[in-house]
Amino acid sequence: MSSVDLLNKTAELVAVASESFSEAQITEHIQNELQAHQHLELTRIGDNLVARTQLGRAVRVILAGHTDTVPANGNAQPRIEGDHLWGVGSADMKGGLAVMLKLAEQHTQPAVDVTYVFYAREEVASEHSGLGELFDQRPDLLEGDVALLGEPTDGQIEAGCQGAMRFSITLKGKRAHTARAWMGSNAIHRLAGLLTAIDAYVPRQPVLLGCHFHEALQVVRVSGGVAGNVVPDSAQIELAHRFAPDRSADQAEQHVRDLLLPYLSDDDEVELLDLSPAAYPAVEHPCITSLIERHDLGVRAKLGWTDVARFAEHGVPAVNFGPGDSALAHTPQEHLVGESIRRTYSALDDLLRIGP
Repeated sequence: MSSVDLLNKTAELVAVASESFSEAQITEHIQNELQAHQHLELTRIGDNLVARTQLGRAVRVILAGHTDTVPANGNAQPRIEGDHLWGVGSADMKGGLAVMLKLAEQHTQPAVDVTYVFYAREEVASEHSGLGELFDQRPDLLEGDVALLGEPTDGQIEAGCQGAMRFSITLKGKRAHTARAWMGSNAIHRLAGLLTAIDAYVPRQPVLLGCHFHEALQVVRVSGGVAGNVVPDSAQIELAHRFAPDRSADQAEQHVRDLLLPYLSDDDEVELLDLSPAAYPAVEHPCITSLIERHDLGVRAKLGWTDVARFAEHGVPAVNFGPGDSALAHTPQEHLVGESIRRTYSALDDLLRIGP
C-alpha cells in the first residue's frame, strides 16, 4: 500500500468533522464503507462500530481507534502538500483509522481473526468513553488475545501506560481578624510545608521490560482565602499523580497518602477525585514480539494514559501502535507524514498476512 493511498484515505476521514460528542457522521461513513465487505460481521452500538472476522483462527487481534477529535483550530479542512497531510485529527488519530480501513479492505482471509473497533468520545472525560460503553454493554465484542491501539506513535511501539489519579486536599485553620491574627490559624500558611515536600519529591523511574517510565507528582490547582482582612480557615490544593504500572492503583494511592500524612491534622480532608489504572507493557506477547523483531521497531514506555489500560483491565494485553507524531496532536500544526503511516500499515499488514 503506497503512502499516497494511505494519506488520501486519511484526508477523506479528516474531511468528515468528528469533534467529541459529534461522531455520528463519521461512524456512518465508516459503516457504509465496511458494509461492502462480506467477510466482516458489523455491530453498531450508539456511535461505536465493531467489525469482526469469524474464521475460527487460533489468535484474535483487536485493532482499535477513536473516531473523535478535539475542536478544529483553523485546520478543519485536510490539505496534502507533498508527503504531508495537514488537518485536525490527521495524527490523532484518523491516520490510524485509515490504516484499519485499508487492512479491513485488503484482508478477506487474514491469518488471524481480526476485530476492528471504532469508538467515540476518547478526547473527553473517561466517563463518556465509547470504548467504556462497549465494555459495559457488549464485552463479548471486545474479546481477543491482544489489542493494538492506533494512537500516534510514529510507527513505533509505545508499551503499557502510566496510571493517573487526582486528589483534593483541604487544610483547615481558624478564622480571625487580621488585626488580631494571633487568635487564628492561617490555613494558607499551612500549605508551605506540604508544598515544599511535594516540590522536593523525587519521582521513581522504573524500567519494566526495557520500557523507561517516569512518575510525577504535581500540584495543579491552589485555592484559599476569605477576604482581605480575614485569616483564612481553609486552603485547598489539587494534586495530580502519574504512576508506573509496577504499582497497583491502591498502592499508588497509599504512596501519596503516606507522603501527605506528616502535614495533615485530624480535621484536614483528602479526597480521591478520579483514577485511571496503569497498564503493564505487553511487549512479551507473541504478536507484539513478532512485530518488533520482524520490523525492527523501537519500543518505549507510554507516559500518558491511553485506552490500553482499559483493555488490560479486562484481561487483554495491549500496546499503542499508530502513525503520526503525538507531540503534534491537538495543535494547529497537526499533520501526518506519509512514511509514518506507510511504516505502520506495512507492519500490521505483515501481521495479518503471516500471523505472529
